[in-house]
Amino acid sequence: MEKSPGKDYNREMHTAEHILNQTMIRMFGSDRSVSNHIEKKKSKCDYKFTRPLTDLEILKLEDEVNRVISLNLDVRESLIPINEASEKFNISKLPPDAGESIRIISVGDYDFCPCIGDHVTNTSEIGSISIISTDYNPDSRILRIRYKRR
Repeated sequence: MEKSPGKDYNREMHTAEHILNQTMIRMFGSDRSVSNHIEKKKSKCDYKFTRPLTDLEILKLEDEVNRVISLNLDVRESLIPINEASEKFNISKLPPDAGESIRIISVGDYDFCPCIGDHVTNTSEIGSISIISTDYNPDSRILRIRYKRR
């Protein structure tokens, strides 16, 4: 489950984060980000990873995220029973009193994720993103990706 909206929280950047997460999963076999900081001006996602990305991989990642955004996918929410959610999603971050139903956000057929944040209703509202930097810490094995809206 992701954190509730913060001071400079931005629904466009948050929805782009969902797409970035799923693209990291599809392109590199990673898990979703282990932490993130989503703001209107720029955002960052941290991934458990084994190496830095190459310049070409960064370009391909950015291109694929923007390709998905350009599909003008509807973003919807649904509630599913917690026992069903536990079979499909990692719900380990949920508090013990999360309730009987879990909110799932779907970005078209591209991404499905438990989430409590605000989102656009269609990816056409995002525009496009630029990956502005990445860095890799070999000690913690964390890959940080910073991005902004164009």
